[in-house]
Amino acid sequence: MTIAEFYGAGFPYRNLNDFPGRLIVLEGTDGVGRSTQIAMLRRWLEEAGYAVSDTGLRRSPLTQPGLDAAKQGHTLGKLTMSLFYATDFADRLENQILPALRAGFIVLSDRYFFSVIARDVVRGADPRWARNVYGFALKPDLILYLRTDLTNLVSRIVHGRGFNYWEAGMDVTRADNLYDSFVIYQSRMIEQLDQMATEYNFIQIDASRAVMTVNEDLRNHIRPFLPSS
Repeated sequence: MTIAEFYGAGFPYRNLNDFPGRLIVLEGTDGVGRSTQIAMLRRWLEEAGYAVSDTGLRRSPLTQPGLDAAKQGHTLGKLTMSLFYATDFADRLENQILPALRAGFIVLSDRYFFSVIARDVVRGADPRWARNVYGFALKPDLILYLRTDLTNLVSRIVHGRGFNYWEAGMDVTRADNLYDSFVIYQSRMIEQLDQMATEYNFIQIDASRAVMTVNEDLRNHIRPFLPSS
């Protein structure tokens, strides 16, 4: 990335002509292993001499306290929550991602706006409206989509951290229990992400394999995009 490109108008008031860094996005459903892979990729890149910054949903100091409180209290409607997440994304993009790219960092993003669009659409938002909200979003250099089938995903959650209200989409499905709700909600999320994979040129990575195998696959895709040392 040298000159920033956006999906829409971007930030017309910013000078966007000098961005020697790289923006690499890892997308995928809850429990697919994104955070684990981000941590491993960061260590690999730093050991190779690159300056690395990572980011993810709800990491804006402007919005994180409010988002966390809203999720705990179930106090916001679907549209308000959607715009709250868009505000979180905009603040991180302007104040974290763009400055890091200008300074030459490799920015690893644990999800981008694609997961938020998928969540919004699953909750009933108009797909075109949801996409237009993120017209200010920067186009990443690389989008890697960690994908696994629902059976494998459920097994990981059952044997890992367990189900929670939001990852199970209990506010959407109204199922009788977390397990059934998770299956319904995550199947809808996978459907939306699969659609966006074609639309936004995701590179699909088989996340059902061993962690190190997946990590090596990610490295192989990332290497061609790294700045020359």
